Amino acid sequence: MEEWRQCGRWLIDCKVLPPNHRVVWPSAAVFDLAQALRDGVLLCQMLHNLSPGSVDLKEINFRPQMSQFLCLKNIRTFLKVCHDKFGLRNSELFDPFDLFDVRDFGKVISALSRISHHSIAQIKGIRPFPSEDTALNEDDVYRSLEELADEHDLGEDDIYDCVPCEDDGDDIYEDIIKVEVRQPMKMGMTEDDKRNCCLVEIQETEAKYFKTLEDIEKNYMIPLKQVLSPQEMDAIFVNLEDVIKAHSALLRAIDLNMVSGGSGLGKIFLDFKERLLIYGQYCSHMENAQKTLDELIATREEIKIKVEECTMKVQEGKFKLQDLLVVPMQRVLKYHLLLKELLSYSTDRPERQQLKEALEAMQDLAMYINEVKRDNETLKKISEFQSSIENLQVRLEEYGRPKIDGELKVCSIVNRTKQDRYIFLFDKVVIVCKRKGYSYELKETIELQSYKMSDDPMNNRDMKKVRKPSWSYGFYLIHLQGKQGFQFFCKTEDTKRKWMEQFEMAMSNIKPERATANQHNFQMHTFDKNTNCRACKMLLRGIFYQGYYCSRCGTGAHKECLEVITICKISSCNKNTVSGLSPGCPKMVAVRNYHGTPAPPGKTPLCFQTGDFIELLKGDPDTTWWEGKLIQTQKSGFFPSSCVKPCLDPKVCHHICSPTLCRFAGNMERQQADNLLKSHSSGTYLIRERTAEAERFAISIKFNDEVKHIKVIEKDSWIHITEAKKFESLLELVEYYQSHSLKESFKLLDTTLRYPYKSRERSLTRASTRSPATCASYNFSFLSPQGLNFSSSQSSAPFWSVFTPRVVSTAVARYNFAARDMRELSLREGDIVKIYSKIGGDQGWWKGEANGRVGWFPSTYVDEEGVQ
Repeated sequence: MEEWRQCGRWLIDCKVLPPNHRVVWPSAAVFDLAQALRDGVLLCQMLHNLSPGSVDLKEINFRPQMSQFLCLKNIRTFLKVCHDKFGLRNSELFDPFDLFDVRDFGKVISALSRISHHSIAQIKGIRPFPSEDTALNEDDVYRSLEELADEHDLGEDDIYDCVPCEDDGDDIYEDIIKVEVRQPMKMGMTEDDKRNCCLVEIQETEAKYFKTLEDIEKNYMIPLKQVLSPQEMDAIFVNLEDVIKAHSALLRAIDLNMVSGGSGLGKIFLDFKERLLIYGQYCSHMENAQKTLDELIATREEIKIKVEECTMKVQEGKFKLQDLLVVPMQRVLKYHLLLKELLSYSTDRPERQQLKEALEAMQDLAMYINEVKRDNETLKKISEFQSSIENLQVRLEEYGRPKIDGELKVCSIVNRTKQDRYIFLFDKVVIVCKRKGYSYELKETIELQSYKMSDDPMNNRDMKKVRKPSWSYGFYLIHLQGKQGFQFFCKTEDTKRKWMEQFEMAMSNIKPERATANQHNFQMHTFDKNTNCRACKMLLRGIFYQGYYCSRCGTGAHKECLEVITICKISSCNKNTVSGLSPGCPKMVAVRNYHGTPAPPGKTPLCFQTGDFIELLKGDPDTTWWEGKLIQTQKSGFFPSSCVKPCLDPKVCHHICSPTLCRFAGNMERQQADNLLKSHSSGTYLIRERTAEAERFAISIKFNDEVKHIKVIEKDSWIHITEAKKFESLLELVEYYQSHSLKESFKLLDTTLRYPYKSRERSLTRASTRSPATCASYNFSFLSPQGLNFSSSQSSAPFWSVFTPRVVSTAVARYNFAARDMRELSLREGDIVKIYSKIGGDQGWWKGEANGRVGWFPSTYVDEEGVQ
């Protein structure tokens, strides 16, 4: 038997592949095994199964298929553990690209063979490989794998989409909340009998859950205050005090309603939906809470002793505090399941409609909580990208969700030289980098809002007749105003298709087709508070870029609801503001750049940048053009009303200066700028108007112990400080050098424009309150199109990694759903959906097919046929 087949069987024995995995099929090829291992996930799980705890599974990216960066990180984690804990020499291992690009799969097989012979594996009683009857001369088998890797997308087989994850959290919940008196539904029971069983289960499980919360408060929270600081208490117990108060009230309401027969249970859950939104905060911090607790127990003896003492007071030490912290998340995700069962036995009840609404409310709540967790997982990935890119001065999370990353060749339309670049594609931007070992140097940031994508027509000519050389499959990004464009080259046609699909999805997210329907101006937006969609009344889910915001009327909506939302009307409190009836000039904030195109008919345009503040002089909600005055320059003119939104918070309008105000110093002499900046930190800068000089503007910047002055040249409608890099506006130039060192133009001036002189301290404080490091601490794995929840417990239970599509049921779409990612499945109301997998249904996602496409969709958006 070939060595690779023996390796596949060994991985099955290690319980990281199912017994019927394709590698044991008679028709199997070696690439089937390579494809299963290429992202590093199975390899890390294999080490964990052989030696529990050797790999911190919380640090593994379980769904990295669209990210070369994350796949390679997983592989490097595997190699490090092999070296550090299994004692393998580097010469006995392989380079990450030997596996990811399948350059030398023989080396990978050889390394796995060494692990199979290691004493740690032998203790498990697993037979090593290769055996004596191994076929020889297998080098030819591995030679064509690199070409196959080029032709096959890592994500196309959905290797991990359907892995059932053993999660001890569910077992703990069932053990604690179990209902002693519950009997299985019996033949001959009436519907009322079954309904009563459901009501009793809801009441009794709620009582047991509240008792568990009281135990945590009485036996852990109160005693631990003696040894933990307030900050440590907050980190471990998050907002559990608020959760306890909410459930005290909920249990009272359920108990009172049960006295009258339970007919008002639906209304209770409808009324409590808003209060239960606090679970979003709790669930997103829960994993960090467990991690903090583990660290404190490991490093401080007095805390370890106190926690052990507390543990013995709760069910005689049966559950650790780390276990009990999981129970609230498990409970809140059970409500929609309990109500669904109750609804199925309430066919003819007068309260059925109210129960349906309550079920929808709890399904919406469950989806909201899962999206909060999902977003925290995404923020963790973004943080990893952020820490690996040098010279990056912006927070990547401001650019939306990552779509795909990998190596491409790039050239600008002006400079036709192809350059090797590593690309990170987000919803809003393309981050172009140069790879430097395991880190990346920022070269360019391309804002997609200003571009359109176009295929390279040369790629489609005689494609079937001639096999093109590698890296010649290209497509364009063309600037909408004729500025510099870019061409991207991919290694294969399939890779090009994959990248173009992701670009299309990103552009669809920032510029949806119906964004301006019914006079609205919707833009992708991060909502600071819990917000309901104006159209469907369900929550906008997650913690960043949850949906779309109309800059004219201030309403929020899901992407899929944009086409059905009613006509735009500026709210009553804004009508007075916009028409100028309120005292003083109303303030607006620019939500996009306006450079005078299109021009206002017969009027002077007022040009501005995103974030600038404008005093509104004239403006009617139903007109396209408004008149205003730019605060920082006091210039007046006309602009499109869609480019601004009301500044509704007067404190913000009064106290917060825009980025332009913070850096613009007005008319100022060189010596004045010296005096103003000399007491500031290195990197502090200002923009000043020069008096009686040919060049109107200069940038003054404190660098080390000196203040440097740079003339800003205006020539032929372009602005620059060096001929090599030209810009359309002064603000565009400044924004560029905020993230690119001035040494590009002045060799001895190695600094970016770091701190606008008016707001250095304020900007530092603001940055520290929402740093990427804070976001990175939310490390929560869960099942979704982006990630899978692998138990962090030391379980040896198998996890099956391959799914053969089989229709398990069919469903009808209840609502529209617009995919945000290529792995999601867009739905239209009324679509028939073939359901392939319900694994992860309690996490909010099912997998299925509709309209010829396969992907993930929210399970609550469909009605399963045959299920009431």
